[in-house]
Amino acid sequence: MLPTTHPLSRKFAIGVAIAGAAALLPASPAPAAVAAPDTRQQEYAAAAAEFGVPESVLLGVSYLESRWDTNAGTPSTSGGYGPMHLTDVAGLAAEPGHPEHGEDRRGDPARPARPATGPAGPHADRTGAPPPGGQTLDAAAALTGADEHLLRAEPAANIRGGAALLASYQRALAAPTGPASDPAAWYGAVARYAGSDRADAAAAFADEVYRTIAEGASRTTDDGHRITLPGRPGIVPQRSWLDRLGLPGRPRPDGLECPRDISCEWIPAPYQAFGDGDYGNHDLSDRPGRQKIEYIVIHDTEGSYDTTLRLVQDPTYVSWQYTLRSADGHIAQHVKGKDVAWHAGNWYVNAKAIGLEHEGFAAQGTWYTEAMYRTSAKLVRYLADRYDIPLDRHHIIGHDNVPGILPANVRGMHWDPGPYWDWSHYFDLLRAPLRGIGIPAAGLVTIAPDFATNRPAFTGCETAGVPCPARGSSAVILRTAPAADAPLVNDIALRPDGTPNTMHISDHGARASAGQTYALAGRQGDWTAIWYLGQKAWFHNPRSNPTAKWTLGLVATPKPGRATIPVYGRAYPEADAYPAGVPVQAVTPLQYTLAAGQRYAVGNVLPSEYYRASTFDGSSPGDWTVIRGDLRYVQIQFGHRIMFVNADDVRLLPSPVGAPRQG
Repeated sequence: MLPTTHPLSRKFAIGVAIAGAAALLPASPAPAAVAAPDTRQQEYAAAAAEFGVPESVLLGVSYLESRWDTNAGTPSTSGGYGPMHLTDVAGLAAEPGHPEHGEDRRGDPARPARPATGPAGPHADRTGAPPPGGQTLDAAAALTGADEHLLRAEPAANIRGGAALLASYQRALAAPTGPASDPAAWYGAVARYAGSDRADAAAAFADEVYRTIAEGASRTTDDGHRITLPGRPGIVPQRSWLDRLGLPGRPRPDGLECPRDISCEWIPAPYQAFGDGDYGNHDLSDRPGRQKIEYIVIHDTEGSYDTTLRLVQDPTYVSWQYTLRSADGHIAQHVKGKDVAWHAGNWYVNAKAIGLEHEGFAAQGTWYTEAMYRTSAKLVRYLADRYDIPLDRHHIIGHDNVPGILPANVRGMHWDPGPYWDWSHYFDLLRAPLRGIGIPAAGLVTIAPDFATNRPAFTGCETAGVPCPARGSSAVILRTAPAADAPLVNDIALRPDGTPNTMHISDHGARASAGQTYALAGRQGDWTAIWYLGQKAWFHNPRSNPTAKWTLGLVATPKPGRATIPVYGRAYPEADAYPAGVPVQAVTPLQYTLAAGQRYAVGNVLPSEYYRASTFDGSSPGDWTVIRGDLRYVQIQFGHRIMFVNADDVRLLPSPVGAPRQG
């Protein structure tokens, strides 16, 4: 909680922001009855019968891999294709490395920059063996006689391939087979399907499959098929079959900061001095006792899981708290929550955040697995409860939502996890679904497009100008006028010449993302305007297929008499707050300004803080202390990124109801 001296506590601010929200729904609602069998549903039934797999097991495994989606025949972040996630890591393109190499991931000019380039190139740590879950496409081809291209691209063939794999795994265990066999006895085959190299990771995957079977599920896939898995609440999986897989069981170390029902291990990031005052690759602290943790930052790795582990163990590189594996959702922790990792490119955010790196390639337009979404959501729920972090998009943010610290840093900030991260589904899994109040023009809008059908025409997934796959996205595109052919808005920090931003996948200067909340600036026909980077930005929001939800909360607007106010990328104290011997960190505005008449959604009211950490042993004056000032800051949703304004410069008002219809 905020200090009691704050005139506006977080409890009040967040309470207003979510006023009127209904009770939370479970992550997997009970399926509705389906009038007639869908052709895709029939393909699952046919494959289950052909290969002797209980249909519920086949559907449950497929749901945990892909949620039954086809993803336009393109690979997941771990090289899996189709609804059954048949993996072909050997066929993936070489890892590109992170596309924005120049960012200083520590984000503190008080110390030498620490860019996330790293000494090792892609695949530097490969042993020649495929990674967990790495190569099942070949086996599926051999078992079914289907061409590998067909298995990648044709859903029915892909489903047959997955059923054949499951049946082969069950036979190898000498377990009961046949479509009428007890689904509970397929636990070992389901666990093997994850491709895990650890017993706990395989078990965690299988447990999630059986939870899905027990609860049931029903949804429309990304290519328009309605599929239902009827729930079996009484099913008790026979976990003893896991032992026959012979996977190594590693003891869980004491002090591991992960929930008990996910697979997690400790692979520490080194804290090491190099001489001449340099050290790496994180800073010691005592959070939350020393400083409140406000944020959880979602990243993707832009590299494989094993490459990422090698890098985080390099003391000359940077760090983050957790890495999540795509194939099975397995997690490695590297830095304790009490300490400060170097991951976000903004020292104020780093000092108050925990960073999660998800195995993935946003630049290649790949998709994230359901197994990884689920373990990530469990971890975030655990951390949010442990550190009192609200489950909303003001606090659970992407790396692409972290602001630059100074004007010169804004352009080089990262944009992961990218527009293909499904924020709406993620918040469903967090049991904090995106909600609205159902009142048009309620003063604030929360971006919430239908992920499956919202398919912006991004470019540059492989090379400049190449269209990305037609795939669902969390992003809505922002234009200068309420028309589909109007230019995109301009982010002056990304394009100082004032030209429109673009549809390149990494160019987020003209887009808003699911869960982000903005102040309403106008409505015209099927179009809605929001205040965004100091301008009106329009997005298509038809009543028949809305891409946003109306909501209420607090807005920040300049105090009377102020034509414009500055916007900041960090919430640092005033100069008088610094003790003798500690260099003052400048309170420097960014390129943007907030003008009179504009309103921006409030995410929090924060104290001004600077965590001083400049030496390996804390020997410098003021080291390992949090310097606090009298200044207070208001966190606002100013553009795609969060930013901060001086609380003395703004009024905080309830969002108005009944904003003007005409923009």
